[in-house]
Amino acid sequence: MKNYDLIVIGTGSGMNYVNSIIDSNPELKIAVIDKDEPGGICLTRGCIPSKLLLYPAELVRELETAPLFGIKLEIKDIDFRMIMERMRRNIGEDIEMIRQGLTESTYLDYYPEAAEFISPYTLRVGEETLHSEMIFLCTGSRPAIPPVKGLEETGYLTSDTVLGLNECPKSLAILGGSYIGAEYGHFFSAMGAEVTVIGRNSHFLPQEEPEISELARIKMSEYMRILTNHEAIEVRKESNGQKTVVAKERNSGEETKVTVDEILVATGRVPNTDILQPERAGIKTDSQGWILVDEYLETSQPNIWAFGDANGKYLLKHVGNYESGIVYLNAIMKEKVKADYHAVPHAVFSYPEIAGVGMSEQEAIKEYGEDRVVIGFKLFEDTAKGAAMEARDYFVKVILDGQEEKILGAHIIGPHASVLIHQVIPLMYTASRSAEPIIRSMDIHPSLSEVVTGAFYSRQSPKHYHHIMKHLGLED
Repeated sequence: MKNYDLIVIGTGSGMNYVNSIIDSNPELKIAVIDKDEPGGICLTRGCIPSKLLLYPAELVRELETAPLFGIKLEIKDIDFRMIMERMRRNIGEDIEMIRQGLTESTYLDYYPEAAEFISPYTLRVGEETLHSEMIFLCTGSRPAIPPVKGLEETGYLTSDTVLGLNECPKSLAILGGSYIGAEYGHFFSAMGAEVTVIGRNSHFLPQEEPEISELARIKMSEYMRILTNHEAIEVRKESNGQKTVVAKERNSGEETKVTVDEILVATGRVPNTDILQPERAGIKTDSQGWILVDEYLETSQPNIWAFGDANGKYLLKHVGNYESGIVYLNAIMKEKVKADYHAVPHAVFSYPEIAGVGMSEQEAIKEYGEDRVVIGFKLFEDTAKGAAMEARDYFVKVILDGQEEKILGAHIIGPHASVLIHQVIPLMYTASRSAEPIIRSMDIHPSLSEVVTGAFYSRQSPKHYHHIMKHLGLED
Protein backbone atom coordinates (compact mmCIF):
# COMPACT_ATOMS: atom_id res chain seq x y z
CA MET A 1 0.00 0.00 0.00
CA LYS A 2 1.16 3.52 -0.86
CA ASN A 3 0.44 6.27 1.66
CA TYR A 4 -0.20 9.87 0.65
CA ASP A 5 -0.95 13.14 2.44
CA LEU A 6 -3.53 14.02 -0.22
CA ILE A 7 -5.29 12.12 -2.98
CA VAL A 8 -7.10 14.08 -5.69
CA ILE A 9 -9.47 12.14 -7.95
CA GLY A 10 -10.12 14.15 -11.10
CA THR A 11 -7.98 16.63 -13.03
CA GLY A 12 -10.50 19.42 -13.62
CA SER A 13 -11.37 21.82 -10.80
CA GLY A 14 -9.68 19.42 -8.38
CA MET A 15 -6.32 20.65 -9.61
CA ASN A 16 -6.95 24.36 -9.07
CA TYR A 17 -5.06 24.61 -5.78
CA VAL A 18 -2.65 21.69 -6.03
CA ASN A 19 0.24 23.98 -7.00
CA SER A 20 -0.54 26.26 -4.06
CA ILE A 21 -0.57 23.23 -1.74
CA ILE A 22 2.78 22.08 -3.13
CA ASP A 23 4.28 25.57 -2.87
CA SER A 24 3.33 25.82 0.80
CA ASN A 25 4.70 22.36 1.60
CA PRO A 26 6.83 20.70 -1.12
CA GLU A 27 7.36 17.65 1.11
CA LEU A 28 3.71 16.59 0.95
CA LYS A 29 3.06 13.34 -0.87
CA ILE A 30 0.23 13.89 -3.38
CA ALA A 31 -1.47 11.45 -5.77
CA VAL A 32 -3.59 12.62 -8.70
CA ILE A 33 -5.93 10.08 -10.31
CA ASP A 34 -8.01 10.38 -13.48
CA LYS A 35 -9.29 7.56 -15.67
CA ASP A 36 -10.05 9.99 -18.51
CA GLU A 37 -7.94 12.39 -20.51
CA PRO A 38 -6.53 15.00 -18.12
CA GLY A 39 -8.08 18.44 -17.86
CA GLY A 40 -11.57 17.61 -16.65
CA ILE A 41 -14.93 17.44 -18.39
CA CYS A 42 -15.06 21.14 -19.30
CA LEU A 43 -11.86 21.00 -21.34
CA THR A 44 -12.03 17.51 -22.77
CA ARG A 45 -15.69 17.10 -23.73
CA GLY A 46 -17.78 19.90 -22.26
CA CYS A 47 -17.88 23.67 -22.30
CA ILE A 48 -14.58 24.34 -24.12
CA PRO A 49 -15.05 22.11 -27.19
CA SER A 50 -18.73 23.01 -27.48
CA LYS A 51 -17.96 26.75 -27.45
CA LEU A 52 -15.27 26.24 -30.09
CA LEU A 53 -18.06 24.80 -32.23
CA LEU A 54 -20.71 27.34 -31.30
CA TYR A 55 -18.73 30.40 -32.34
CA PRO A 56 -18.75 29.42 -36.06
CA ALA A 57 -22.47 28.73 -35.70
CA GLU A 58 -22.95 32.20 -34.24
CA LEU A 59 -21.11 33.69 -37.21
CA VAL A 60 -23.46 31.87 -39.58
CA ARG A 61 -26.51 33.22 -37.75
CA GLU A 62 -25.11 36.76 -37.72
CA LEU A 63 -24.36 36.62 -41.45
CA GLU A 64 -27.94 35.54 -42.07
CA THR A 65 -29.14 38.86 -40.60
CA ALA A 66 -27.13 40.91 -43.13
CA PRO A 67 -30.13 41.63 -45.42
CA LEU A 68 -31.75 43.56 -42.56
CA PHE A 69 -28.97 46.13 -42.99
CA GLY A 70 -28.93 46.28 -46.78
CA ILE A 71 -26.05 43.83 -47.15
CA LYS A 72 -26.42 41.01 -49.64
CA LEU A 73 -24.15 38.03 -49.22
CA GLU A 74 -24.05 34.29 -49.66
CA ILE A 75 -22.42 31.55 -47.60
CA LYS A 76 -20.95 29.37 -50.32
CA ASP A 77 -19.74 26.52 -48.17
CA ILE A 78 -19.31 25.39 -44.57
CA ASP A 79 -16.30 23.14 -44.02
CA PHE A 80 -17.67 20.99 -41.21
CA ARG A 81 -14.57 18.80 -41.02
CA MET A 82 -12.33 21.86 -40.60
CA ILE A 83 -14.56 23.22 -37.81
CA MET A 84 -14.41 19.89 -35.99
CA GLU A 85 -10.67 19.46 -36.50
CA ARG A 86 -9.98 23.00 -35.26
CA MET A 87 -11.91 22.17 -32.08
CA ARG A 88 -10.07 18.89 -31.56
CA ARG A 89 -6.69 20.49 -32.27
CA ASN A 90 -7.30 23.25 -29.74
CA ILE A 91 -8.37 20.99 -26.90
CA GLY A 92 -5.82 18.34 -27.86
CA GLU A 93 -2.94 20.76 -27.37
CA ASP A 94 -4.20 21.71 -23.92
CA ILE A 95 -4.78 18.07 -22.93
CA GLU A 96 -1.25 17.12 -23.94
CA MET A 97 0.24 20.06 -22.04
CA ILE A 98 -1.63 19.01 -18.89
CA ARG A 99 -0.70 15.35 -19.38
CA GLN A 100 2.96 16.27 -19.75
CA GLY A 101 2.86 18.43 -16.63
CA LEU A 102 1.29 15.64 -14.57
CA THR A 103 3.55 12.90 -15.92
CA GLU A 104 6.80 14.84 -15.50
CA SER A 105 6.02 16.43 -12.14
CA THR A 106 8.41 15.45 -9.34
CA TYR A 107 5.97 16.73 -6.72
CA LEU A 108 3.11 14.29 -7.30
CA ASP A 109 2.29 10.82 -8.59
CA TYR A 110 -0.10 10.66 -11.53
CA TYR A 111 -2.34 7.62 -12.04
CA PRO A 112 -4.26 7.65 -15.37
CA GLU A 113 -6.60 4.88 -14.22
CA ALA A 114 -9.98 4.39 -12.56
CA ALA A 115 -10.20 4.59 -8.78
CA GLU A 116 -12.55 2.70 -6.47
CA PHE A 117 -12.81 2.66 -2.71
CA ILE A 118 -12.14 -0.63 -0.98
CA SER A 119 -12.48 0.78 2.55
CA PRO A 120 -12.50 4.20 4.26
CA TYR A 121 -9.59 6.34 3.01
CA THR A 122 -8.27 3.46 0.88
CA LEU A 123 -8.55 3.10 -2.89
CA ARG A 124 -7.70 0.55 -5.52
CA VAL A 125 -6.13 2.19 -8.58
CA GLY A 126 -5.13 -0.29 -11.24
CA GLU A 127 -2.71 -2.70 -9.56
CA GLU A 128 -2.00 -0.30 -6.70
CA THR A 129 -3.63 0.29 -3.33
CA LEU A 130 -3.49 3.92 -2.17
CA HIS A 131 -4.29 5.38 1.24
CA SER A 132 -4.74 8.95 2.45
CA GLU A 133 -6.42 10.66 5.38
CA MET A 134 -7.39 13.53 3.04
CA ILE A 135 -9.13 12.95 -0.28
CA PHE A 136 -10.66 15.35 -2.81
CA LEU A 137 -13.43 13.77 -4.88
CA CYS A 138 -13.81 15.63 -8.18
CA THR A 139 -15.13 12.70 -10.15
CA GLY A 140 -17.37 14.60 -12.56
CA SER A 141 -20.38 13.20 -14.37
CA ARG A 142 -21.34 11.59 -17.66
CA PRO A 143 -24.29 11.75 -20.09
CA ALA A 144 -27.51 10.17 -18.86
CA ILE A 145 -29.01 7.66 -21.29
CA PRO A 146 -32.80 7.24 -21.04
CA PRO A 147 -34.32 3.73 -21.17
CA VAL A 148 -35.93 4.18 -24.57
CA LYS A 149 -36.88 0.99 -26.39
CA GLY A 150 -34.46 0.26 -29.25
CA LEU A 151 -32.09 3.14 -28.49
CA GLU A 152 -29.05 1.01 -27.64
CA GLU A 153 -29.59 -1.27 -30.63
CA THR A 154 -30.08 1.64 -33.04
CA GLY A 155 -27.12 3.67 -31.82
CA TYR A 156 -26.82 7.32 -30.84
CA LEU A 157 -24.47 10.19 -30.13
CA THR A 158 -23.90 11.93 -26.80
CA SER A 159 -22.25 15.25 -25.96
CA ASP A 160 -19.05 13.17 -25.57
CA THR A 161 -19.09 11.18 -28.81
CA VAL A 162 -20.49 13.99 -30.99
CA LEU A 163 -17.05 15.62 -30.78
CA GLY A 164 -15.63 12.85 -32.95
CA LEU A 165 -17.81 13.59 -36.00
CA ASN A 166 -16.21 14.55 -39.32
CA GLU A 167 -19.38 14.81 -41.40
CA CYS A 168 -22.48 16.78 -40.53
CA PRO A 169 -25.62 14.61 -40.57
CA LYS A 170 -28.26 15.85 -42.99
CA SER A 171 -30.88 15.43 -40.28
CA LEU A 172 -30.65 15.10 -36.53
CA ALA A 173 -33.06 14.36 -33.67
CA ILE A 174 -31.99 15.65 -30.26
CA LEU A 175 -33.54 13.96 -27.25
CA GLY A 176 -33.70 16.63 -24.55
CA GLY A 177 -34.85 20.24 -24.62
CA SER A 178 -32.49 21.79 -22.08
CA TYR A 179 -29.11 23.55 -22.34
CA ILE A 180 -27.16 20.90 -24.25
CA GLY A 181 -30.03 20.27 -26.64
CA ALA A 182 -30.49 23.99 -27.30
CA GLU A 183 -26.79 24.62 -27.93
CA TYR A 184 -26.23 21.63 -30.20
CA GLY A 185 -29.51 22.30 -31.97
CA HIS A 186 -28.17 25.77 -32.74
CA PHE A 187 -24.83 24.36 -33.89
CA PHE A 188 -26.05 21.59 -36.18
CA SER A 189 -28.81 23.66 -37.74
CA ALA A 190 -26.29 26.42 -38.50
CA MET A 191 -24.06 23.78 -40.12
CA GLY A 192 -26.95 22.85 -42.44
CA ALA A 193 -28.62 19.93 -40.66
CA GLU A 194 -32.38 19.63 -40.34
CA VAL A 195 -32.81 19.48 -36.55
CA THR A 196 -35.71 18.31 -34.40
CA VAL A 197 -35.50 18.77 -30.63
CA ILE A 198 -37.73 16.47 -28.60
CA GLY A 199 -38.23 17.57 -24.98
CA ARG A 200 -40.41 15.87 -22.37
CA ASN A 201 -40.99 19.07 -20.38
CA SER A 202 -43.90 21.33 -21.25
CA HIS A 203 -41.40 24.19 -21.70
CA PHE A 204 -38.32 24.38 -23.91
CA LEU A 205 -35.33 25.24 -21.67
CA PRO A 206 -37.47 24.59 -18.57
CA GLN A 207 -34.90 25.92 -16.08
CA GLU A 208 -35.33 29.45 -17.44
CA GLU A 209 -38.08 31.94 -16.61
CA PRO A 210 -41.22 30.72 -18.46
CA GLU A 211 -41.46 33.84 -20.65
CA ILE A 212 -37.79 33.54 -21.60
CA SER A 213 -38.33 29.87 -22.41
CA GLU A 214 -41.24 30.81 -24.64
CA LEU A 215 -39.34 33.54 -26.49
CA ALA A 216 -36.41 31.16 -26.96
CA ARG A 217 -38.77 28.55 -28.39
CA ILE A 218 -40.30 31.09 -30.80
CA LYS A 219 -36.95 32.43 -31.99
CA MET A 220 -35.17 29.08 -32.24
CA SER A 221 -38.13 27.51 -34.03
CA GLU A 222 -37.13 29.70 -36.99
CA TYR A 223 -34.20 27.37 -37.65
CA MET A 224 -35.15 24.06 -36.03
CA ARG A 225 -38.24 22.09 -35.05
CA ILE A 226 -38.97 22.00 -31.32
CA LEU A 227 -41.37 19.49 -29.79
CA THR A 228 -42.22 20.08 -26.13
CA ASN A 229 -44.15 17.80 -23.79
CA HIS A 230 -43.12 14.81 -25.91
CA GLU A 231 -41.45 11.67 -24.60
CA ALA A 232 -39.41 9.39 -26.85
CA ILE A 233 -40.85 5.91 -26.38
CA GLU A 234 -39.12 3.95 -29.15
CA VAL A 235 -36.24 4.20 -31.59
CA ARG A 236 -35.80 1.92 -34.57
CA LYS A 237 -33.43 1.58 -37.49
CA GLU A 238 -34.84 1.77 -41.00
CA SER A 239 -33.70 -0.39 -43.94
CA ASN A 240 -32.00 2.62 -45.56
CA GLY A 241 -29.85 3.19 -42.46
CA GLN A 242 -31.86 6.10 -41.08
CA LYS A 243 -33.27 6.14 -37.56
CA THR A 244 -36.85 6.80 -36.51
CA VAL A 245 -37.80 8.22 -33.13
CA VAL A 246 -41.36 7.64 -31.97
CA ALA A 247 -42.39 10.36 -29.52
CA LYS A 248 -45.65 10.48 -27.56
CA GLU A 249 -47.35 13.73 -26.54
CA ARG A 250 -47.60 13.37 -22.77
CA ASN A 251 -51.14 14.75 -22.43
CA SER A 252 -52.98 13.54 -25.53
CA GLY A 253 -50.95 10.38 -26.13
CA GLU A 254 -50.68 11.26 -29.82
CA GLU A 255 -47.57 9.80 -31.44
CA THR A 256 -45.17 11.65 -33.73
CA LYS A 257 -42.51 9.92 -35.83
CA VAL A 258 -39.25 11.68 -36.66
CA THR A 259 -36.93 9.96 -39.14
CA VAL A 260 -33.36 11.24 -39.22
CA ASP A 261 -29.78 10.32 -40.08
CA GLU A 262 -28.55 10.57 -36.49
CA ILE A 263 -29.75 10.89 -32.89
CA LEU A 264 -28.10 12.97 -30.18
CA VAL A 265 -29.02 12.13 -26.59
CA ALA A 266 -28.99 15.23 -24.36
CA THR A 267 -31.20 14.18 -21.46
CA GLY A 268 -29.03 15.32 -18.57
CA ARG A 269 -26.10 13.85 -16.69
CA VAL A 270 -25.49 11.20 -14.05
CA PRO A 271 -22.70 10.81 -11.46
CA ASN A 272 -19.70 8.49 -11.73
CA THR A 273 -20.14 7.07 -8.24
CA ASP A 274 -21.00 3.62 -9.61
CA ILE A 275 -17.31 3.42 -10.54
CA LEU A 276 -16.00 5.05 -7.33
CA GLN A 277 -18.02 2.87 -4.90
CA PRO A 278 -18.13 5.55 -2.14
CA GLU A 279 -20.39 3.43 0.08
CA ARG A 280 -17.39 1.19 0.82
CA ALA A 281 -15.73 4.23 2.40
CA GLY A 282 -18.77 5.22 4.45
CA ILE A 283 -19.48 8.15 2.12
CA LYS A 284 -23.19 8.86 1.74
CA THR A 285 -24.86 9.61 -1.58
CA ASP A 286 -28.38 10.67 -2.51
CA SER A 287 -30.89 8.48 -4.35
CA GLN A 288 -29.35 9.38 -7.71
CA GLY A 289 -25.77 8.75 -6.63
CA TRP A 290 -24.52 12.33 -6.15
CA ILE A 291 -22.16 12.58 -3.18
CA LEU A 292 -23.75 14.29 -0.18
CA VAL A 293 -21.77 17.12 1.38
CA ASP A 294 -22.35 19.58 4.21
CA GLU A 295 -22.26 23.36 3.82
CA TYR A 296 -18.45 23.24 3.99
CA LEU A 297 -18.35 20.63 1.16
CA GLU A 298 -17.15 17.83 3.44
CA THR A 299 -18.68 14.40 2.93
CA SER A 300 -20.10 12.15 5.65
CA GLN A 301 -16.57 10.78 6.06
CA PRO A 302 -14.35 13.38 7.80
CA ASN A 303 -11.65 15.00 5.66
CA ILE A 304 -13.03 13.60 2.42
CA TRP A 305 -14.37 16.45 0.32
CA ALA A 306 -16.51 16.47 -2.83
CA PHE A 307 -16.92 19.34 -5.28
CA GLY A 308 -17.75 20.11 -8.88
CA ASP A 309 -20.17 17.76 -10.63
CA ALA A 310 -19.47 15.06 -8.01
CA ASN A 311 -21.80 16.61 -5.43
CA GLY A 312 -24.54 17.29 -8.01
CA LYS A 313 -25.39 20.78 -6.79
CA TYR A 314 -24.64 22.75 -9.97
CA LEU A 315 -23.13 21.05 -13.00
CA LEU A 316 -21.24 24.17 -14.06
CA LYS A 317 -17.47 24.59 -14.37
CA HIS A 318 -17.44 27.98 -12.67
CA VAL A 319 -19.25 26.49 -9.68
CA GLY A 320 -16.65 23.73 -9.51
CA ASN A 321 -13.91 26.35 -9.56
CA TYR A 322 -15.62 28.30 -6.78
CA GLU A 323 -16.11 25.15 -4.70
CA SER A 324 -12.45 24.19 -5.11
CA GLY A 325 -11.56 27.46 -3.37
CA ILE A 326 -13.95 26.69 -0.51
CA VAL A 327 -12.40 23.23 -0.08
CA TYR A 328 -8.89 24.70 -0.15
CA LEU A 329 -9.81 27.10 2.66
CA ASN A 330 -11.51 24.43 4.74
CA ALA A 331 -9.37 21.33 4.13
CA ILE A 332 -5.92 22.89 3.74
CA MET A 333 -6.11 26.22 5.57
CA LYS A 334 -8.34 24.75 8.31
CA GLU A 335 -10.92 27.53 8.10
CA LYS A 336 -14.70 27.12 8.35
CA VAL A 337 -16.11 28.78 5.22
CA LYS A 338 -19.59 27.89 4.00
CA ALA A 339 -20.33 27.55 0.30
CA ASP A 340 -22.68 30.34 -0.80
CA TYR A 341 -24.91 29.72 -3.83
CA HIS A 342 -27.18 32.77 -3.64
CA ALA A 343 -25.92 34.16 -6.96
CA VAL A 344 -24.88 31.31 -9.26
CA PRO A 345 -24.74 32.60 -12.84
CA HIS A 346 -25.36 30.54 -15.96
CA ALA A 347 -25.59 31.06 -19.69
CA VAL A 348 -27.00 29.19 -22.68
CA PHE A 349 -24.88 29.83 -25.76
CA SER A 350 -27.74 29.31 -28.16
CA TYR A 351 -29.01 31.85 -30.68
CA PRO A 352 -30.32 33.97 -29.04
CA GLU A 353 -28.08 33.79 -26.00
CA ILE A 354 -29.66 33.44 -22.57
CA ALA A 355 -28.16 34.21 -19.17
CA GLY A 356 -29.32 34.41 -15.59
CA VAL A 357 -28.16 34.80 -12.00
CA GLY A 358 -29.83 34.41 -8.63
CA MET A 359 -33.49 33.77 -7.97
CA SER A 360 -36.31 33.16 -10.37
CA GLU A 361 -39.43 35.27 -9.95
CA GLN A 362 -41.33 32.40 -8.36
CA GLU A 363 -38.50 31.70 -5.90
CA ALA A 364 -38.40 35.38 -4.94
CA ILE A 365 -42.17 35.56 -4.39
CA LYS A 366 -42.10 32.36 -2.32
CA GLU A 367 -39.37 33.74 -0.05
CA TYR A 368 -40.27 37.44 0.13
CA GLY A 369 -43.96 37.59 -0.77
CA GLU A 370 -45.51 39.14 -3.87
CA ASP A 371 -46.01 42.52 -2.20
CA ARG A 372 -42.27 42.97 -1.71
CA VAL A 373 -41.10 41.72 -5.11
CA VAL A 374 -40.56 44.27 -7.86
CA ILE A 375 -39.77 43.42 -11.49
CA GLY A 376 -37.58 45.59 -13.72
CA PHE A 377 -37.98 45.15 -17.48
CA LYS A 378 -36.39 46.61 -20.60
CA LEU A 379 -36.57 45.62 -24.27
CA PHE A 380 -33.33 45.65 -26.26
CA GLU A 381 -35.08 47.48 -29.09
CA ASP A 382 -35.90 50.36 -26.76
CA THR A 383 -32.22 51.28 -26.53
CA ALA A 384 -30.28 53.03 -29.29
CA LYS A 385 -27.78 50.19 -29.71
CA GLY A 386 -30.47 47.51 -29.62
CA ALA A 387 -32.43 49.34 -32.31
CA ALA A 388 -29.27 49.69 -34.41
CA MET A 389 -28.75 45.92 -34.14
CA GLU A 390 -32.40 45.15 -34.99
CA ALA A 391 -32.52 43.22 -31.71
CA ARG A 392 -36.29 42.79 -31.68
CA ASP A 393 -38.31 41.15 -28.87
CA TYR A 394 -35.32 40.47 -26.60
CA PHE A 395 -35.30 41.79 -23.04
CA VAL A 396 -33.73 42.06 -19.60
CA LYS A 397 -35.67 41.12 -16.47
CA VAL A 398 -34.42 42.01 -12.99
CA ILE A 399 -36.00 40.90 -9.72
CA LEU A 400 -35.67 43.07 -6.63
CA ASP A 401 -36.79 43.19 -3.03
CA GLY A 402 -38.64 46.50 -3.13
CA GLN A 403 -38.46 46.93 0.62
CA GLU A 404 -34.70 46.64 1.02
CA GLU A 405 -33.74 47.66 -2.56
CA LYS A 406 -31.84 44.40 -2.88
CA ILE A 407 -31.15 42.56 -6.15
CA LEU A 408 -32.56 39.03 -6.00
CA GLY A 409 -32.03 37.87 -9.57
CA ALA A 410 -31.59 38.85 -13.20
CA HIS A 411 -32.46 37.12 -16.47
CA ILE A 412 -31.53 38.12 -20.01
CA ILE A 413 -32.36 36.84 -23.48
CA GLY A 414 -30.71 38.52 -26.43
CA PRO A 415 -27.35 39.40 -28.02
CA HIS A 416 -24.36 39.10 -25.66
CA ALA A 417 -26.54 38.02 -22.73
CA SER A 418 -23.61 36.08 -21.27
CA VAL A 419 -21.59 39.31 -21.14
CA LEU A 420 -24.37 41.69 -20.06
CA ILE A 421 -25.24 39.56 -17.03
CA HIS A 422 -21.86 40.49 -15.55
CA GLN A 423 -23.13 44.00 -14.88
CA VAL A 424 -25.33 42.42 -12.22
CA ILE A 425 -23.28 39.51 -10.84
CA PRO A 426 -20.67 41.56 -8.88
CA LEU A 427 -23.38 43.64 -7.20
CA MET A 428 -25.01 40.46 -5.89
CA TYR A 429 -21.78 39.65 -4.05
CA THR A 430 -21.71 42.91 -2.08
CA ALA A 431 -23.08 43.12 1.45
CA SER A 432 -26.12 45.19 0.47
CA ARG A 433 -26.73 43.66 -3.00
CA SER A 434 -27.93 47.14 -3.94
CA ALA A 435 -28.64 48.30 -7.50
CA GLU A 436 -27.39 51.82 -6.64
CA PRO A 437 -24.00 51.43 -8.41
CA ILE A 438 -25.76 50.62 -11.70
CA ILE A 439 -28.38 53.33 -11.29
CA ARG A 440 -25.92 56.07 -10.30
CA SER A 441 -23.07 55.23 -12.69
CA MET A 442 -22.72 56.30 -16.33
CA ASP A 443 -23.27 53.98 -19.26
CA ILE A 444 -21.47 54.69 -22.48
CA HIS A 445 -24.09 55.91 -24.91
CA PRO A 446 -25.13 54.28 -27.12
CA SER A 447 -24.02 50.91 -25.78
CA LEU A 448 -25.88 47.68 -25.24
CA SER A 449 -25.23 47.90 -21.50
CA GLU A 450 -27.96 50.54 -21.34
CA VAL A 451 -30.55 47.79 -21.61
CA VAL A 452 -29.49 46.41 -18.21
CA THR A 453 -29.51 49.84 -16.58
CA GLY A 454 -32.87 50.56 -18.19
CA ALA A 455 -34.37 47.47 -16.57
CA PHE A 456 -33.45 48.80 -13.12
CA TYR A 457 -35.12 52.11 -13.91
CA SER A 458 -38.31 50.55 -15.29
CA ARG A 459 -39.92 48.76 -12.34
CA GLN A 460 -43.39 47.37 -11.82
CA SER A 461 -45.34 44.87 -9.77
CA PRO A 462 -45.31 41.23 -10.87
CA LYS A 463 -48.96 41.62 -11.91
CA HIS A 464 -48.21 44.54 -14.22
CA TYR A 465 -45.11 42.76 -15.59
CA HIS A 466 -47.17 39.73 -16.57
CA HIS A 467 -49.71 41.98 -18.23
CA ILE A 468 -46.84 43.16 -20.45
CA MET A 469 -45.81 39.54 -21.11
CA LYS A 470 -49.34 38.72 -22.28
CA HIS A 471 -49.31 41.78 -24.54
CA LEU A 472 -46.03 40.54 -26.06
CA GLY A 473 -47.53 37.10 -26.68
CA LEU A 474 -45.21 35.31 -24.26
CA GLU A 475 -47.95 34.23 -21.84
CA ASP A 476 -51.55 33.16 -22.23
